[in-house]
Amino acid sequence: MTRSHTAHAHRSGTIRTMSGLFAPAAAVVLALTGCSGSVGASGGTAGGGSGEGFEYGAPQEEVDGIIADLEPVTLTFQPAAASATSVMAPAGSVMADLIEERSGGKIEVEVVWGQAVAGYDTVHDALADGRLDLAYTLPIYQPAEFEAFNDLATTTALLPSSPFVGEMLPYAVYNDLGWTNEAVLTAYEERGLTPLTPFLPTAGYYTACAEPVLTEDDWRGTQTRIGSVAQDRMIREMGGAPVSMEYTETYEALQRGSVDCNLGPTAATAEGGLLEVAPHLGYTTDVSYPRAAAAFLAGAGFSDLPLAYQQIIFDSTSLAAGGVARSYTDGAEAMISAAKAQGGTVSAYGGALQERVGEISHELTAEAIEGGNLPEDTAEVIRASAEAWTAQLEELGYADGGKTEDFDEWYDAETDFAPFAQAVYESSAAMEHRPR
Repeated sequence: MTRSHTAHAHRSGTIRTMSGLFAPAAAVVLALTGCSGSVGASGGTAGGGSGEGFEYGAPQEEVDGIIADLEPVTLTFQPAAASATSVMAPAGSVMADLIEERSGGKIEVEVVWGQAVAGYDTVHDALADGRLDLAYTLPIYQPAEFEAFNDLATTTALLPSSPFVGEMLPYAVYNDLGWTNEAVLTAYEERGLTPLTPFLPTAGYYTACAEPVLTEDDWRGTQTRIGSVAQDRMIREMGGAPVSMEYTETYEALQRGSVDCNLGPTAATAEGGLLEVAPHLGYTTDVSYPRAAAAFLAGAGFSDLPLAYQQIIFDSTSLAAGGVARSYTDGAEAMISAAKAQGGTVSAYGGALQERVGEISHELTAEAIEGGNLPEDTAEVIRASAEAWTAQLEELGYADGGKTEDFDEWYDAETDFAPFAQAVYESSAAMEHRPR
């Protein structure tokens, strides 16, 4: 029997799936089947599933033939978004749609919005004990348990920032870095979890302040809500006063004036209503704030699935990078539009402040590498990869069309991110980890 939950909702419609990446598939099945199989709860890692598998990119009719006699299954998936209408929803809904389409509906994905099964502090336990089969998680919230992951997240400050290319570039660069870091992968394996996307940088970070904060003088003494250890260090080095608090408390803290700014990612800033009380956005260009980072993980029962099902899930998760990119760029557009609607400003930091941010970014990266969890050439690899991917993205037709403050004017909401997702998957180390 399928699991049941008191709080869940399916996707409302199909959100621009990437059907061109797979051969035509059967229509998406949205209704729950009352007595289909469900994933078991025994341990194991990816690969080794029973039955026949298929090569990546195989024709749909070949996949249909391989899975024809397999029992249907229902997977419980907890994405990041609070609801199906959230600007962040495509990061999960595209993944769910691709799985169902490629499997012809034999793998049904029950989407549970709003962390209804487990909060970020217990989501790994829920995956390990079988309450969840697939989930978006935030290992960055547990730096002591995921030390290499935290160190890798610190290095994201080296990347340039922009609301379009700057939101695709980190995914492309760090997809390889996550899959090739044994310490990152081992931390999941030790907990009985299977990485589907082991390291996923979150959307770009902007400051939302009650008054413009754009210079070194502006920063002195400014109280800013932060969300990671690296961000705490950076704000201190800039002369500010970092404040750690639950995100849900931030609106009231800004409203009361107990904090002056929030340092947060695009979609969360827009959807949290923070721009109503802190409408002045500040951003960097050549470098960025250290991003938080997430992961898409499978639970203990993944290894019990037939090999073909494992491959469908793995491929679909990787190809759903287009949904992740859309949630980031849509979030940036929503944030910038909201700031302007509230009479706020959208401005780049002054030159001296950006130089200081760059200095701190390099210091933090050097210290993270010295910790021993990252290769010594990590900074050089990041720079080379960012340069190569910037050129490749341009070849694919992705380029910034103007300044950040005008993003709401030049962003094309109909952008097709499928070619981006396909290019990243097919050229990355993820292919080496595809179940076989």
